[in-house]
Amino acid sequence: METFSSIECFVRSAEVGSFAEAARRLSLTPAAVGKSVAKLEARLGVRLFQRSTRSLTLTEAGQLFLREVGSSFNTIQNAVANLASAGGQPAGTLKVSMGTAFGRLFVVPLLGEFLRRYPAINPDWHFDNRQVDLIGQGFDAAIGGGFELPQGVVARKLTVAHRVLVASEGYLQNHAAITEPQDLAHHQGILIRSPQTGRVRSWQLTNRNREHSPLMLKARMTMSDSEADCAAAAQGLGIGLVSMPIAIPFLESGGLQRVLPDWYVDDGNISIYYAEHKLLPGKTRAFVDFIIEQFAEQGLAQRFSAV
Repeated sequence: METFSSIECFVRSAEVGSFAEAARRLSLTPAAVGKSVAKLEARLGVRLFQRSTRSLTLTEAGQLFLREVGSSFNTIQNAVANLASAGGQPAGTLKVSMGTAFGRLFVVPLLGEFLRRYPAINPDWHFDNRQVDLIGQGFDAAIGGGFELPQGVVARKLTVAHRVLVASEGYLQNHAAITEPQDLAHHQGILIRSPQTGRVRSWQLTNRNREHSPLMLKARMTMSDSEADCAAAAQGLGIGLVSMPIAIPFLESGGLQRVLPDWYVDDGNISIYYAEHKLLPGKTRAFVDFIIEQFAEQGLAQRFSAV
């Protein structure tokens, strides 16, 4: 078991390039991680890392060893995770990332039922609209849309990711009528700034017949969050372009109305992401299957479609 712990310290340190960061993720001290790796090097009779005050890099022997043990170590670790359960049930801390408003509105309400089924799982949920490093930051899963799919990560589609144009009844009554996309050029836009790039993206509108038109809405103001965008639009400040899931409560309450309801922006899919393993930890498999089941049972995919 001591050798297994040393290999874990080595693999995590190689992944993040730092004893200190590996120690944080393993809930150890940097000195303990460094000592454990040193013991492994002594046992193997080779130096695995080149150490300096500013960097930690693999030696040629370290690169070879990582290739040999990396996948096998993850398989063993997942097998241990599957067996380390309470009464045969999935157990352990479940670290998940999801969008702030999306998670609060549609995932947190599922938490009670999830814990009734899996009482030995301890949720550690992080709410952030930016893409996380699923493997590097130690997440078991993430829910979101528009993310690049890194090597070693798989995605299961939950629903389409549509964005819609919305405005308050007061705004629409007091401004020029909007009957086609070209009319948007004369209106004030409340647009979304990407949390990843800080820029406002250029969008293309699509209608139910799959025809396309450029979005000519000029930015009166920008937001980095769809819920804030909706709140501003509800005050009559302009036309917002927001993700459909976040718009739903405002549309259902009458606080906002869809503008050009036959048109929307197709932004790909909302998916659940997790590390690709032949033997997925029981807690992760339980969560992935539960979320997919609940989206189907509650008809969320249909509610989130703008078509």
